[in-house]
Amino acid sequence: MTVPVKFTVAILLAISWTTLSVWLSQRWLVDLAHITNWPFAVIAISFIAYVPGFMNAFLISTLAFDRRPPRKGLTTYPAITILVAAYNEAAAIRDTLTSLSRQNYKGALEVLVLNDGSTDDTVAIANKAIEELSIPANFTMRVLDYEVNAGKAAVLNRGLALASHDLVATIDGDSWVREDGITQIVERYVNDPPNTRAVAGAVMVRNSRQNFLTRAQEWDYFHGIAAIKRMQSMYHGTLVAQGAFSLYQRDALNSVGGWPECVGEDIVVSWALLQQGHRIGYAEDALAFTNVPTTLKQFTLQRKRWSRGLIEAFKAYPGLLFKPRLTTLFIWWNLFFLPLDLVYTFVFIPGLVLALFGHFWIAGPMTLAVLPLAALWNLFMFRIQRNMFHEEGLKVRQNFGGFLFYAIGYSLLMQPVSVWGYAAEALGMTKKWDTK
Repeated sequence: MTVPVKFTVAILLAISWTTLSVWLSQRWLVDLAHITNWPFAVIAISFIAYVPGFMNAFLISTLAFDRRPPRKGLTTYPAITILVAAYNEAAAIRDTLTSLSRQNYKGALEVLVLNDGSTDDTVAIANKAIEELSIPANFTMRVLDYEVNAGKAAVLNRGLALASHDLVATIDGDSWVREDGITQIVERYVNDPPNTRAVAGAVMVRNSRQNFLTRAQEWDYFHGIAAIKRMQSMYHGTLVAQGAFSLYQRDALNSVGGWPECVGEDIVVSWALLQQGHRIGYAEDALAFTNVPTTLKQFTLQRKRWSRGLIEAFKAYPGLLFKPRLTTLFIWWNLFFLPLDLVYTFVFIPGLVLALFGHFWIAGPMTLAVLPLAALWNLFMFRIQRNMFHEEGLKVRQNFGGFLFYAIGYSLLMQPVSVWGYAAEALGMTKKWDTK
């Protein structure tokens, strides 16, 4: 079955499920319209049940059809430059460099640590690590110390200008890359279709056992983010090559002016590549483990920044909504996140409060119809990710409490924060990285 056929079948299955949902929800729709009005009822139920149901059905169908081509080893491995943007990473930079020194990559590998005006001991620790680590003969590592903080995009562009090689990877300064991570992301790039200009790696949570919040984020990265990237890459258009671990073709980056000065530089540069007709792939088994926010404040500021980045991407490249390619669906998908988050925050959450007092006008028995699909795609994704972990010699650790919060309560936290991010961007509030 070809990719366009799989896409068509997935669309038809999702439409069929949505049609069934509309038919089953007639009584709910009439009752809510009687209490409020018809426009409110249609909008509320559409974004509480119909649109999420369509998305879940399409995602399940895609995962069921996913038969991605095998990643093959290479006779020779191209040279690569790795940019490690670092701002106040004294606690983690040695581990990051240690993981890079242990890569089994057979080609030339250059690591540039880009210190962006850190006020702690990041530079001293990085230099000491480079002196003490056992670095393979085909690797080089050096620190570029920029004393004045310029922001992540600016420091990455400085590193891009100094990169020695045609392939450039970005890795966050608090990440641990698996020993075969660089090899596997490069192999995926070479084996992917020829119009591929970037490949997103698979980012997982490193500090998942620190507290309940990091446990929930483990499932978000392991299930939610990974599922979306698998789906998008199957149809040749991963929407974000995330800064934490991604590979780019240097000429493609230069052709779009490098990373833009904004808080969502990775999503905006990804959309710039898509605007030029390029493809972004996904290496599901090229693993990097990153430290996620450990406090509620850090988490909300991070997700607010991500939401602002999405709006920045739409403002920069609105034409992607009308570009004739399969993945245009996912641009619209992201556009629907705005009303989804708004309805969830201002309609569904109050509806849950009303349901506690016996008023099931908004949240009630019919809303449970969304749950079987959500449970099914979580089961699909768990099996896929577990098999990938086993092939990598890893084991999925038990984390039932984190999954319970992720499945039931995570959206109650994340979607209102997303609305905050949209509002901040719409109001033109000062843009800051926030989490450091």
